[in-house]
Amino acid sequence: MAGRDVDGRSRDAETPTSGGERGQLDRRVKKKLMARLEADALRICRRFELRYRVLEAERANVKSRYGVCFSDGTVRIRLRHATTGKPLKYSSLVNTLCHELAHLKHFNHGPRFQSLYGRILEWARHEGIYCPATASAAGKVQAGRSPSVSAVAARGSLPSPPRKPAGPTRLEPPPAVQLELFS
Repeated sequence: MAGRDVDGRSRDAETPTSGGERGQLDRRVKKKLMARLEADALRICRRFELRYRVLEAERANVKSRYGVCFSDGTVRIRLRHATTGKPLKYSSLVNTLCHELAHLKHFNHGPRFQSLYGRILEWARHEGIYCPATASAAGKVQAGRSPSVSAVAARGSLPSPPRKPAGPTRLEPPPAVQLELFS
């Protein structure tokens, strides 16, 4: 029997297409990206006492959603933009991951789901997992944004998540300084 997603649709509703998808991710980059998402998902799940069965990349032909959580604990994340086919920024993937992980506890979009999703996202930001930012033309990252997966693929490796600084554990906004992305 087919599983159902949050909106009640059958997970088998979309049929796969043949090869040749535009903007296809290199297999090595996709594997590294999914390994990093898996590691981040496990950290989040440990912190919030959540359990999922499997974390997968969404099929390339799925255009209607960024992620989905099924009742059997399967979580799928779309890695590419629906219309351009370009890889999404890691921060967007983490945002979607946090959203879908919150569905493991609340299979709706009600107030309790919104509260949990907000707590997960804020914790992920504090831990350096979720880092939304803008890359400038000079190759620098402005506080709060991360490079796209395509920029990472061009370099040949995924960026390491920022290390947690020693010191107080209070949530403080990041300084508005430009940081060097590449050495």
